[in-house]
Amino acid sequence: MSNNLPISLLGEMAIFVRVVERGSFTGAARELGMSTSSVSRSISRLERALGTKLLQRTTRRLRLSESGQAIHERCLDMMSAARSIVSISEEYGREVSGSIRVSAPKAIGRVLIHPHILRFLDTYTKADVRLVLDDRHVDLIDGDVDMVLRVTDRPPPGLAGRRLSKIEHAICATPQYLAKHGTPTHPRDLVEHSCLCLGEMPGDARWRFKCGDEAVTVNVRGRYWANHTEVRLEGVQAHLGIGSLPFFTARRALHRGEIVRVLPEWEFITGYCGDLWLLYTPTRYMPLKFRVFIDHLAAGLEHEPALDMTEPAGTNAQANPGSV
Repeated sequence: MSNNLPISLLGEMAIFVRVVERGSFTGAARELGMSTSSVSRSISRLERALGTKLLQRTTRRLRLSESGQAIHERCLDMMSAARSIVSISEEYGREVSGSIRVSAPKAIGRVLIHPHILRFLDTYTKADVRLVLDDRHVDLIDGDVDMVLRVTDRPPPGLAGRRLSKIEHAICATPQYLAKHGTPTHPRDLVEHSCLCLGEMPGDARWRFKCGDEAVTVNVRGRYWANHTEVRLEGVQAHLGIGSLPFFTARRALHRGEIVRVLPEWEFITGYCGDLWLLYTPTRYMPLKFRVFIDHLAAGLEHEPALDMTEPAGTNAQANPGSV
């Protein structure tokens, strides 16, 4: 076989891969913008050059021969290498430019995502970002966005995504409130306290906790409920009671000792905590601007201090709250 023959067969090999993917000459021809007879001739040329039958043709379907199966696997490697080459050329030959539309829940978008977008825009000066802050379930199509940030266990069917971080919640109060009203030592003690919670649905007042094998649900009550995390934080700081807060919202106040964690040994379980995913419509070739934006957020949130729930000094509510 001539040393130049493999190069001359690259086009036929690519057509062969597309025929196998589509399961027919007609389907491959339609996608490639060729006639069915041209596709058939290309496969015949490849078979003659390689000296083997690649496809077994029946009236209803195409099936790979034994040699065709092995050759198809090598052709897939070739196509993968070609796509990698194109990707490298994009990275080095094109600038990150164009518009990126992303939706995020209000608190997550404001506190966690917004600072990293500012750095992204400073680095990639030809890119634009439209950030839509909305606590509703934004649809990728109807919402006219390219990506959505959502707290979920896994990407829903039909969507691809990348896990960025974990969102955790804490139960907090001021040392002054605890000195006056007492410090809960068990979740059931919360029924004796004024509690600040989301308050959007009746279930928001049912606080669930877990510690080891013990799980507890407590129906709390309070004088002030609000569906904004910073509002609840300010309510807690005003000594109105014990509040449920995302850790990224409470972190600064915890480190300053203005508030302390209550029941830190108990895990607070809520539908608003879990894995934070960046979701998008799956596509074979993702635009460069999207890949760079996703990598930028992932790298930033990997070391985001607002997500480090390591117990700050002086935030354990069991440690003499009246002394602060």
